[in-house]
Amino acid sequence: MVLAGRRALHVREVHRAVVGESLRVGVLNGKTGAGVIRESAPDRITMDVNLDGDPPRPLPVTLLLAMPRPKGFRRIMQGVASMGVKRLALFGAFRVEKSYWKSPWLDPEALREQMVLGLEQARDTLLPEVTIHPLFKPFAEDVVPALSGGSRRLVAHPGGGAVCPAAVADPVTLAIGPEGGFTDYEVGLLTGQGFEPVTLGPRILRSEQAVPAFLGRLMEG
Repeated sequence: MVLAGRRALHVREVHRAVVGESLRVGVLNGKTGAGVIRESAPDRITMDVNLDGDPPRPLPVTLLLAMPRPKGFRRIMQGVASMGVKRLALFGAFRVEKSYWKSPWLDPEALREQMVLGLEQARDTLLPEVTIHPLFKPFAEDVVPALSGGSRRLVAHPGGGAVCPAAVADPVTLAIGPEGGFTDYEVGLLTGQGFEPVTLGPRILRSEQAVPAFLGRLMEG
């Protein structure tokens, strides 16, 4: 295995690894294992690798997330990947600013880069599937039923509902709205699809806090 660019720089400057040292490695959408540095050149690092392990088990959660503010987008995407979500749908809602959809972070390569960074943090290799749906009504009526089929359906809604379940083992589809909240109409469309309103308490959280808080609660202990 030959590492170049950002990955080689990370090994050299963050790990400060030298020839003969062993590091954890993985192949995107493949196995994990160990790599021993055989050669370190200014523009590349060559490793002998043994890929004999599996990545961490995915979190059984399909995340439906209202398009976040560009300012927090990278942190949220990396966190989603790190926490094991493998299916993510970004959608529009009444309180999602139209300008958000012009964000350069939605470029496929930019989005993929954030997901890879999140996987690296968690020693994971399985790239999440991300789809984009700017219009809420057709998303809720035409896409959500297929995305959420065979799962327990939850919608994060601080205005009411039961406490969010913890340590889930069976598939869950979780919908998290924009920072201004879902409208009553939007909640009605989701509950009409079988979604249960759930909450973490009375505090109103920004997307940067709500996403890891809900996913953390749903993760198995």
